[in-house]
Amino acid sequence: MELNVREMQTEDIPKIVDYFVDADAAFLKGMGADKSKFPKRTDWINTLLKEYEKPYHEKEFYYIIWLIDGKASGHSNINTIDFGNTAVMHLHLWEGNHRQKGLGLQFLQQTIPYYFENFDLEKLICEPRAENIAPNKTLKKLGFELVRTYETTPGWINFHQTVNRYELTKEQLKKNTT
Repeated sequence: MELNVREMQTEDIPKIVDYFVDADAAFLKGMGADKSKFPKRTDWINTLLKEYEKPYHEKEFYYIIWLIDGKASGHSNINTIDFGNTAVMHLHLWEGNHRQKGLGLQFLQQTIPYYFENFDLEKLICEPRAENIAPNKTLKKLGFELVRTYETTPGWINFHQTVNRYELTKEQLKKNTT
């Protein structure tokens, strides 16, 4: 199995949106998403198309596509981007048969450098739902530091929940990759 990553292309946008829109309620709840907060599919696609056109320093969202044997099979993205400082990362494998096999770890090892380099980040943040075991384990393996556990509504498509806040600094990344 060959794993690669690349920046999002326009043909990936409907797949990203459909991953959320077509997901069942139990799966969405597990990741902390609230389907009632989703925009209309066409509006969501149009938002991501506009983001795609923006230069890095103006982006609100940025996506890396995860490829398994050349097929788009998931994505990671950042939002809440403070260029030159911080961004918040999310990670999603689109097909259930690919989850909990260590692929997220391998994909993120290739993905995270894009975030630090393209957005000149000092720190990358990830706040998975505390009950969502897989991303919590993966982030620790990548060298992210658990900073705190607290209740919040972590994003515009989420319900109020307990999250674990993990942080990875540019220095920690350098240490982990040397």
